[in-house]
Amino acid sequence: MTSIGVLAFQGDVREHLDTIAKLGSTGVAVKTLHQLASIDGLIIPGGESTTIAKLARIFELFEPLQSAIRGGLPTFGTCAGLILLADRIVDGIAEQETFGGLDVTVQRNAFGHQSESFETKLDFLGIDEPKVAAAFIRAPIISQVGEKTQKLAELDDGRVVAVRQGSIMGVSFHPEIAGESRVHEYFLNEFIKKV
Repeated sequence: MTSIGVLAFQGDVREHLDTIAKLGSTGVAVKTLHQLASIDGLIIPGGESTTIAKLARIFELFEPLQSAIRGGLPTFGTCAGLILLADRIVDGIAEQETFGGLDVTVQRNAFGHQSESFETKLDFLGIDEPKVAAAFIRAPIISQVGEKTQKLAELDDGRVVAVRQGSIMGVSFHPEIAGESRVHEYFLNEFIKKV
């Protein structure tokens, strides 16, 4: 059975684990090197990107995560997870670190405060109708997309909110909070099962 890790330092870990279980895969809360070595793919959840990065350093997982991601471990980041997978950040705090791997520029908190959170439906390349349910909570936006990075979803105004590159996928929103399992299913089918 496919084993999908969810980086479990902070954020909406349980919601991702629940979604993985509904799709028939085994979810693993990842906090150690041993757990990281045991998985077929990784989800970096929403939460607070700087906190997740700092905790990865404290638990001595920052470099192993960076190495695994750049080495081809199928990885899916939502919201803060997207920020942590971006090669470049706009409006980041001083010395903010990312695992990198996606040739994109991401602007943090592009939609404003928590009170300005919203839900919408998106066309998502590779996922059939109905449109994908997406919750945006203090979400980032992808402001620049590199040549090797494929756009998967945009808002009606053209702002990019989902991309893929190599073995990595990142989305600005929270499908797991919106009750949407098809984005996780897409990750499993396109990135894990085809490996």
